[in-house]
Amino acid sequence: MSSYPLIFDYKENIRYKKTFIELAKQVFQIDFSKWDQLGCWSNDYICYSFLDGDKVIANVSINKMDIIFHKKAYKALQLGTVMTHPDYRNRGLSAKLINHIISKYEHQYNFIYLFANTSVLDFYPKFGFDRMQESSFYMDLSADFHVKGENPSNIRKLEVNNSEDFSLMKRLAENRIPVSTICGIKQNNHLLFFYLIEIFNERTYYFEKEDVIVIYEEIEYELHVYDVISTYKVDIEVLLPSLSTDEMNKVVFHFIPDVLKNKRNCKFAESTDVLFIRHARKSEILQPILFPITSHA
Repeated sequence: MSSYPLIFDYKENIRYKKTFIELAKQVFQIDFSKWDQLGCWSNDYICYSFLDGDKVIANVSINKMDIIFHKKAYKALQLGTVMTHPDYRNRGLSAKLINHIISKYEHQYNFIYLFANTSVLDFYPKFGFDRMQESSFYMDLSADFHVKGENPSNIRKLEVNNSEDFSLMKRLAENRIPVSTICGIKQNNHLLFFYLIEIFNERTYYFEKEDVIVIYEEIEYELHVYDVISTYKVDIEVLLPSLSTDEMNKVVFHFIPDVLKNKRNCKFAESTDVLFIRHARKSEILQPILFPITSHA
């Protein structure tokens, strides 16, 4: 397969894990250290890597999860953390790892998918991946939304470094229902916690009365809702009065909210993350589609 030894599933090996984390810092400027230290590296995240000596020089990781499409469950495998050390590029190492993973897993899962940046759009079709157009979803705000329902009480920002807050996050995350029945995710806590720890750590809030976590922020008079973490189906319109202000004119959802029945509230998304699904044309995947942002590897 390669002149370099292949290793995988080494999250208990401190030496290999350390060089993987260093490579991710160098290539993507992301740090898995805290995520790992907090116990979020689960068995659903498995690295496949080539070694040179004791150093990880190339990697493709798999993320095991269940996808809900239109209330139907599928077993899915998402590829991520595709990276090669600069000194070892143009040797086909990533391609060999991807082919190895496809050969090993393609008959165990309903589909394999990934998100790519715009610089490598010609790479993944070589492995049978089809580019898919995602959509974006929004709701125009009116005065009605500012008065509908009773305002939630005791909204507070959660702190990952606070042990009680972190326990609360774990409780809701481990027992959550998918944020959408149209395109939702199960079994992806390892990815969710990466976002809670590294990406949205300043935008995560707890609604005490409702026992719900909402990840959101305001950007130029728009309310961006990234995720709603709960153990029951939440009526997002009841939460909106406490999330929005009179100056806001739109809610932008980074998932497909079940409340949006009107296709006028759907448009094709423009994103730096481009969705690829292996043999998507032969699958049961329906448009419109939008994977929750907190499930992106």
